[in-house]
Amino acid sequence: MATADSGEGRLAGRAAFRYPAFRLYEAARLFTVVAMEMISVAVGWQIYAITHSKFDLGYVGLAQFLPGILLFLVSGHAADRFNRKKLLMLCYTAFGVCAALFLLVSLRHSHSIGPIYAVLVLLGVVRSLNGPVSRALLPQLVSEEHFQNAVAWHSTIFQVGTIMGPSVGGLVYALFRGPTAVYATALACYITAVVCTIGIHFQPKARDREPVSLQTVLAGLAYIWKQKVVLGSISLDLFAVLLGGAVALLPAYAQDILHTGPWGLGLLRSAPAVGAGAMAILLAYRPLRRRVGGTMLWCVAAFGIFTIVFGISRSLTLSLAALALTGAADMVSVVIRVTLVQVATPDQMRGRVNAVDMIFIGASNELGQFESGLTAGWFGTVPAVILGGIGTLVVTALWAWWFPALRRADNFSVDADPDPAS
Repeated sequence: MATADSGEGRLAGRAAFRYPAFRLYEAARLFTVVAMEMISVAVGWQIYAITHSKFDLGYVGLAQFLPGILLFLVSGHAADRFNRKKLLMLCYTAFGVCAALFLLVSLRHSHSIGPIYAVLVLLGVVRSLNGPVSRALLPQLVSEEHFQNAVAWHSTIFQVGTIMGPSVGGLVYALFRGPTAVYATALACYITAVVCTIGIHFQPKARDREPVSLQTVLAGLAYIWKQKVVLGSISLDLFAVLLGGAVALLPAYAQDILHTGPWGLGLLRSAPAVGAGAMAILLAYRPLRRRVGGTMLWCVAAFGIFTIVFGISRSLTLSLAALALTGAADMVSVVIRVTLVQVATPDQMRGRVNAVDMIFIGASNELGQFESGLTAGWFGTVPAVILGGIGTLVVTALWAWWFPALRRADNFSVDADPDPAS
């Protein structure tokens, strides 16, 4: 009996993979994430090698964030109005074009960083559409019964790509002594992602074609403002990771503090994903069912603590461990936030709501990179990371006070307003 029960548990833990469309979707996403992370390593090391400026590392995040903040209303509305599979294929094709442009810039052996930033802006434009389209498509690929399991594996696949991408990118960069081979490999990954997406077949849900108006475009913002648990969860992620993100400074840490090379940078960028991936697999087999709000707050606080540990570390081993633990803590809040947003949102609005959520994520990641580069330029690399971790702890305490509904949230049930635009 115990053997049968454990077998059923293992099958339940992999329930999302029973859906062929989900398997192809995640395969395409894996290749995309690997390519994106490889490009991130190559661009970061290339720019820092040219300028040795921490401010320039911060601008890498800003160049990708600004298109998103300018276009998120349009991209969210497009995700709700047009065929999401075709839009996803368009995004993956455009990512491939960006990789080809990076490759072209690298082949010219230019010592100007202007063309690199130009392609980063284009990459930000594509990401502004890809985020809401990709996330709005996910609930259509599995049943609601298996959706939390799909979110956990969705996050796991992302973390696997985040582990593989920087490691492979750093290794290829070191072996071929430059970014050219990295960009060529990324281009091949994007082509493979397009091929996988072509094979995705599912029955799309009927969606009302709402007239284009200011009210319908802003419906995602209106919905999130009314749902205080959702608002609290995504804004907590915004400000905590905005202050506590140290990813932008990893090239400086690798070279100036830990005294390692591109391979070490690849390991450092992969470390948070190792912790996050392990946590995501654990959540797939042991899903969260109770006290989700309090769990999220405690894990965000842990993220801040481990960020401080990373900031003061001078050992590569301790730094890798601290980054892995930040990834594990962050993964819990990611699964909680994504499940809250997706389960509570009507399908016809998922594109717009996810566009707003992606802006919060983009702000915490890309704008967080800019903030890290700026504070490192002002105060130094180590003080910037330590202050960021302390800021994360302060934000967690404030959100526990300002959003009692989030603190008391016991499960993923959210009373959704069926017409939040009204």
